[in-house]
Amino acid sequence: MTEIQTQVSPAVTSAFSGVIRPVLVSAVFFMIVTGLMYPLATTGTAQLLFHDQAQGSLVFRNGQAIGSRVIGQLFTQPRYFHGRPSATSGIDPSNPENSIDQPYNAANSGASNQGVLSKKLLAAVAERAKNYREENGLAADTKVPVDAVTASASGLDPHISLANAQLQVPRVAKARNVPEKDVLSVLEKNTAQRQLGVLGEPRVNVLELNLALDEAFKARPVTQ
Repeated sequence: MTEIQTQVSPAVTSAFSGVIRPVLVSAVFFMIVTGLMYPLATTGTAQLLFHDQAQGSLVFRNGQAIGSRVIGQLFTQPRYFHGRPSATSGIDPSNPENSIDQPYNAANSGASNQGVLSKKLLAAVAERAKNYREENGLAADTKVPVDAVTASASGLDPHISLANAQLQVPRVAKARNVPEKDVLSVLEKNTAQRQLGVLGEPRVNVLELNLALDEAFKARPVTQ
């Protein structure tokens, strides 16, 4: 029987040393830099310089996280200010193959993608405007702020316009059995002005405003 000896040709060895080896070394190097060192550096810098934002801008009450300043929540009780509509959806618990409306679902941020000529959008806006006027005791011809009847692009907007908040003051004051001027005072203290005095419009963070109301009137009886 003839013994067969396998030898590595000089050409293969040269190719490995000249091309393949540098490629593998570069791949490992950039994997360590971009996949390990860079994420650790950016995470550490964010935690050091912007700790609150890096942690999700969480809002705490009695030591418990109850929300975030950058993600809206659905408020429906009359004694609270209500946020703008949200078009986000989620999985139907009773049928995972279907989706249902889940306002402010941060796991599925998005808009309705309905255009200005969409009949479905126009019908939804008309219905929201009708409900908004009724729940706030407004006349049928009262102009309704646009943010009260349309969802934001993300579906998670935590703010409402000052005009929207002001129209809700009478309802909130009545439900809390307090003078409207007292509610207006809390609203004014929780209104964010234009950035640098010129950018954007005055706005109100709904969660922070509602928490401020609970704190200001915690000793007052609330009518349901």
